[in-house]
Amino acid sequence: MTQAEADAGEAAIQRALRALRQRHLVEEGAHRPAIEALNRPFAAHALEWKEKAEKNELELQQCYKAQSRLSEQLVSEINEAKTSKALLKEKEALITTLQSELQQTSEENIQLKQSLEEKTNALDLLIQEHQAAKAELERVLTKLKAVEHENTQLVERLMQAKMVEAEKLNEANAMYEEMVLKLKAAGLGAGGIQHHAQQEADGVIRRSEAGYVDIMETPVPSTCRITIRAHDGGCGSIIFQNNTDKLISGGQDQTVKIWSAHTGALTSTLQGCLGTVNDLAVTNDNKFVIAACSSNKLFVWEVNGGRPRHTLTGHTKNVCSVDASWVKSLVIASSSNDRTIKIWDLQTGFCKSTIMSASNPNALVFIHGDAICSGHRDGSLKFHDIRSGKCFATVAAHVDVSSVCVTRNKNHVLSSGREGVHKLFDVRMPKEVVEICGTFTAPSNRLVGSWGRACISPDENCIASGSSDGSVCIWSRSKNEGPTILEGHSLPVVTSAWSEFGPLATADKNHIHIWA
Repeated sequence: MTQAEADAGEAAIQRALRALRQRHLVEEGAHRPAIEALNRPFAAHALEWKEKAEKNELELQQCYKAQSRLSEQLVSEINEAKTSKALLKEKEALITTLQSELQQTSEENIQLKQSLEEKTNALDLLIQEHQAAKAELERVLTKLKAVEHENTQLVERLMQAKMVEAEKLNEANAMYEEMVLKLKAAGLGAGGIQHHAQQEADGVIRRSEAGYVDIMETPVPSTCRITIRAHDGGCGSIIFQNNTDKLISGGQDQTVKIWSAHTGALTSTLQGCLGTVNDLAVTNDNKFVIAACSSNKLFVWEVNGGRPRHTLTGHTKNVCSVDASWVKSLVIASSSNDRTIKIWDLQTGFCKSTIMSASNPNALVFIHGDAICSGHRDGSLKFHDIRSGKCFATVAAHVDVSSVCVTRNKNHVLSSGREGVHKLFDVRMPKEVVEICGTFTAPSNRLVGSWGRACISPDENCIASGSSDGSVCIWSRSKNEGPTILEGHSLPVVTSAWSEFGPLATADKNHIHIWA
């Protein structure tokens, strides 16, 4: 664009502006009369309107004040409403809690009512039982009086029987003296006279006892008739059942097995034992077999069926020995390395009493009905009354007692020591007096540690003991000579047992030998 064109444009704009001003002035002049006409009424009413405006402003201020007061009241009412609402919620919660407690109380009331009814019924039942027990007590008292009367009669009969026995004893003594005189006249020595006369007198006395069973003389075995591979890991104990040919064995394989001593056949296996079997016992009625184990427990089985009956717990260490009473079929005794002897009731499976000892009881047997003999690691034999738990006799027998066994007629106890000495004690005297009546030893007889177990034959004539060299020594009481040596085991012989029917059984770690 050229300068001339720019100047021309600017001039045109100036002209347009002047035209607009002129037009505005013209329009303002045209409207002026109307504006003046309108201003005249406003001026006339200005004072009135001012007064109204002031009045309205005053009213407005009053309205504002009223509104402020109402706002304050509204805020106060809102706060009160909130407080009331919170209280209402608390009341509702309290009502809910009270309703729940009321329901719970109602349920408890129902339960208490039921319990009261049950206790009332139980009380009625107890009253009836009490009345029945009272009637039973009266009946028992009546029966007791009758029994006391009968007991008095029995005591009288017992005294008469004692008098008869005393007469028989006097007769035996007279026979003994007569035999001594006869044998002296026959020229026998003093020892032979006493032995022969004592045998004759014992025969008369024993045949007069109730329940006497004549036992055949046991021959000294010489031949291994049967060899049994019994237990994996080793055999720990063997015994014979009473009045049968059944042999029972237990070992490290945690089983107890029953064999036929006649054929060597396995008849049953008793499972469930935990630990090595250290010793075995059988009740006098042959109904139960008991195993003493290294697991601090004793296990009881029923022979018929092999069903476990009890697991007896109470010992805190290895259970060394067990034996069953030959008078009470459900009473047994056990000894343990925890230095205790426990008496058990097989009816309930509970321990009846515990006898404490100063040294470990390594073995025990029942002798009289309520008396036991225990062999201890300090070499002593102790005789206890199981009813009172008191020791009524102590005998220093060995360096370390490994086993004890009792003869069939319970007249003698055989103890064996780790040093290889076997001693026979007469326990027929008054219980406080224990006399030694025989000592048996041999250079080759060395027991297997503290677990070697010897035995005695049913006729009380032969004593058998295994040795650490695998041999078996048998002494005869009637022959004043050295022992008979049986060879056949390849390992140390741990234990032995003699059947009432004659066979001798011995066991090493791997095998059981039955001799004839």
